[in-house]
Amino acid sequence: MKKNQLAAALAAALLSMLAISPLAHAEGKAATKAVKPGTFCTIQDAKACQDAVTPAQILSRFKAGNARFVAGKPRHQNYLKEMKATADGQFPLASVVSCIDSRAPAEIVFDQGIGDLFNARVAGNIVNEDILGSLEFAHKVVGAKLLVVMGHTSCGAIKGACDDAQLGNLTGLIGKIKPAANLITADIKDRTSKNYAFVEMVAESNVHLTVETIREKSPILREMEQKGEIMIVGAMYDVKTGKVKFYDMPGASKAPGSKS
Repeated sequence: MKKNQLAAALAAALLSMLAISPLAHAEGKAATKAVKPGTFCTIQDAKACQDAVTPAQILSRFKAGNARFVAGKPRHQNYLKEMKATADGQFPLASVVSCIDSRAPAEIVFDQGIGDLFNARVAGNIVNEDILGSLEFAHKVVGAKLLVVMGHTSCGAIKGACDDAQLGNLTGLIGKIKPAANLITADIKDRTSKNYAFVEMVAESNVHLTVETIREKSPILREMEQKGEIMIVGAMYDVKTGKVKFYDMPGASKAPGSKS
């Protein structure tokens, strides 16, 4: 009897040292559930976090992340830990349609980690059937709740559209951006890439147009937005300051291509 009591006492002491409750030990699992990296929920795992947060909360998260980036105080990203945590599944909170420009990496400018967002990158941040299909997968299938179309200043693709550049397959891509330039109805004499102000007007117009194209050509995403399941917004990243400006909020009366 004394031997049994001694064994029980030793087992209890060992469990105490390991900070594991006897009940949890008996069930073969830790008493508290680990929080997966790559989310901003502190008491839920990645799937529960994705289910619980709203599109507006995720947008606020992006704004706060960009503020940290601009201030030079980003979070410490443990990429190896995030990679392991998301190896068996992903539950991103958002998707970003952005340009391939090397100066505008969405994960970095929004101070996010592995598993936080889908990122579709193409020159001029336009959309086609392939990207729309990818976005429908990201939101309808996987559950992302915020969709951001992010353009940037000094965009080479926008400049190419302003100058009617001709170069292989790039010619066709630029043709998809030209409608954004045509929406700028102001009396501007120099409508080329030499006019910095005009280039930035076209860049913003292109973002608005892409947002509206998503709503028009994807009934799935449009319905999700109308139901409040997702939010679709436009954004502009300034390559000189690092700041991101948001617009095109749902329900806004702004016409595509108009200045904010």
